[in-house]
Amino acid sequence: MTPVATPFFFYLLAGLTLVSGILVITRKNPVHSALALILGLLAQAGLYLMLYAPFVAGVQIILYAGGIMVLFLFVIMLVNLQRSQREEQFNKQWLVGLVAAVALGALFVFVYIKGSTLFPANGPIPAENNNTQLVGELLYGQYMFAFEIASLLLLVAIIGAVVMAKKRI
Repeated sequence: MTPVATPFFFYLLAGLTLVSGILVITRKNPVHSALALILGLLAQAGLYLMLYAPFVAGVQIILYAGGIMVLFLFVIMLVNLQRSQREEQFNKQWLVGLVAAVALGALFVFVYIKGSTLFPANGPIPAENNNTQLVGELLYGQYMFAFEIASLLLLVAIIGAVVMAKKRI
């Protein structure tokens, strides 16, 4: 199965994802970081569309770029930014971060070099015609109770955040 678009669009979306990831961790303003994260999530949704995964792309946009980022921005607005801006931006953990980044880069290089022997080239191709329907049947059938509990927990969290915000106003 080949991707939908040309390699140009793949590299464009991959570059957008990488640049927005770098912007997320380098911006001093948390709102700018959250906006860069939204850009990265949208670029990832584009990559999912190129891989014939429209359901995953839709979930990426609706759930992460939509709902979760609204919650992130809500929390950012509730946090006392004056106190957090006075704290040191980069504390003494930069050496640990550098070691972790080098180790992760070495792992990427290893997988790139030995990738053809680690992963099979011709794996089974999953059926795509009824994937979304099966997810819906499982979610609203077998896992209905867990789905309702998760939605109830999110509702309680939102109500708690509103109550906490009202006390500060």
